[in-house]
Amino acid sequence: MARPRPGQQARDIWPWPTDRPRPADNRSPAGPANYAYSTTRLRLALDRDGSETGRMVAQDVTPAEAVPVATPGHMQVLLIEDDDGDALLVQELLLDAAAAITLLRARSLAEAKLLLPAAACVLLDLRLPDTQELEGVRWLREHLPQVAVVVLTGLADEHMGEQAVRAGAQDYLVKGQVDGSLLNRVIRYAVERRRSEEMQRQLREAQIYAQENARLERGLLPSPLLSDPRLTVAARYRPGGGQMLLGGDFYDLVEAPDGWVHAVVGDVCGRGPEEAALGVCLRVAWRTMILARRPSDEVLSAVQQVLEHERFQDRVFTTLCMMSIAPDRSHARLHLAGHPAPLLITPDGVRELSAPVCPPPGITHVVDWPMSKVVLGDSWSLLMYTDGLIEGRIGTGPERLGSDGLTELIGKHLKSVRPAGEPERRRRDQGLLDRLVDQVCELNGGDLDDDLAVLALGFPRLADR
Repeated sequence: MARPRPGQQARDIWPWPTDRPRPADNRSPAGPANYAYSTTRLRLALDRDGSETGRMVAQDVTPAEAVPVATPGHMQVLLIEDDDGDALLVQELLLDAAAAITLLRARSLAEAKLLLPAAACVLLDLRLPDTQELEGVRWLREHLPQVAVVVLTGLADEHMGEQAVRAGAQDYLVKGQVDGSLLNRVIRYAVERRRSEEMQRQLREAQIYAQENARLERGLLPSPLLSDPRLTVAARYRPGGGQMLLGGDFYDLVEAPDGWVHAVVGDVCGRGPEEAALGVCLRVAWRTMILARRPSDEVLSAVQQVLEHERFQDRVFTTLCMMSIAPDRSHARLHLAGHPAPLLITPDGVRELSAPVCPPPGITHVVDWPMSKVVLGDSWSLLMYTDGLIEGRIGTGPERLGSDGLTELIGKHLKSVRPAGEPERRRRDQGLLDRLVDQVCELNGGDLDDDLAVLALGFPRLADR
C-alpha cells in the first residue's frame, strides 16, 4: 500500500469518524480496550507548533514484548499493514465498536510470521513491502490454513478482494467503506466461517477415510467361498487401540472343486493403510493359488513371494495359519508360520492343536513348510485367530491372557450356555465370538492394543449338546 504523501492526512486514506475526536498525543492506543501492537506501537505525533497533521510515527518495542499475552475473552487479530495511518484507523474503528479484540500489528508478512500462530484472524493488506496482490493470501492458505483471512483493499483494487476470496480468504473489505461495527462483524464472521470450513474439511476426510477403511476391510475380510451346506462360518474383526484404523489382520475361506476346504488367518505386523493394503495383497494371492488347485507348499511360497516384493519396508513380516480340511470333514492338515495354533472345540471339550512351527515369512525366507495331520472328529468347531485375541493383559499387571486363558474362557462359556436341545452351530459360534471379544477387552481394562481377527468354522450345522 502506498504511504500518504508528506503532509497528507490519514483521513484521506480512510475517513476519520466524524463523531469521534482525534486522540491526543499522550493517548496510548493500547490502553482503553487493551489493544496491543506486537512489533510497533503507534502514537499520533503533533507538529512542534501543536497543530495536528495526522502523521504516524512507529515506535519499536523490545523483544520481550514481541508476543503480548492475550486478554481472557478477547480474540487475537493480527493486522499486517505497512501504513501507519491505516493501521491507526483500524484500531480506532475497533475502539468505536467496543470490540473484544486484542489487535496485533506487523508491517510485513516476514515480520508477522512470529505472531501468526497466536492469531485467530488476519487483516491483510494486499500491498506490502514483501508481498504483492494475492501472494500473501496464498502463503497463508498454504502454511496456516486454520487462520481466517480478511483482505483490505482500496477502491481501485476492489476486484482483487474478490480474487482473494477465490484464493482462500474468508472475506474482503474496501477501505473508506467500513465502520467499526462492520469491521468487528466481518472479523467474527470470518473466524466462524473458517471454523465451519475446517469442520467440513474434517468431515470430508473422515468420510473418505471411512470409505477407504470399508474398501480395505472388504479386501481383508471377504465372503467365504463355500458350497458345503453342512459347514458354518462366524467371524469377528476389531481394530486395536480403540481406533478405526485397520491393520494387516486377514482371513479367507475357500472350498476347492475337489471338496477340500482351505482356511487361512494371517497377521501383517504393524497397523495402518500400508499394512492393510499388504494384507489384502497376501489374501488375494493365497485365494488365487487355492483356486488354481496348487499344493499347500506352493500356495504358501507364493504368499511369501508377494510379501517380499510388495512390502513397503524390509522389516515387515507376516504370520500365517493355514488349515486344509478333508472332504469327509473328519481330519485336516495344519501349517503354522509363526502364528498361534487354532483351537478345536468338540463335545469332549476345548484343546489347542499342535503342529511344527516355521519362522514367519519376511523374517527369513522359508523353504520348507512343515505340516501336521490333525483329527477333527464328527462334530467340531475350529477357532482360528490372530494374536491380538490373546495378548491382552489380565488386570493391571504384566500377565497376558495367552492361549491357555483363552481355552479356559471358551470352556466356561460353553458350560454356561449349553442348551437342552441341538442348537444351530453358527448361532452358537457367533455368540461365543461376541462373548470372547467382550471378555478379553474387559480383562484388559479397555480396548486391546492390537487388532484381532477370529474365524470360527463348524461342522455339522447342528451342534451336539
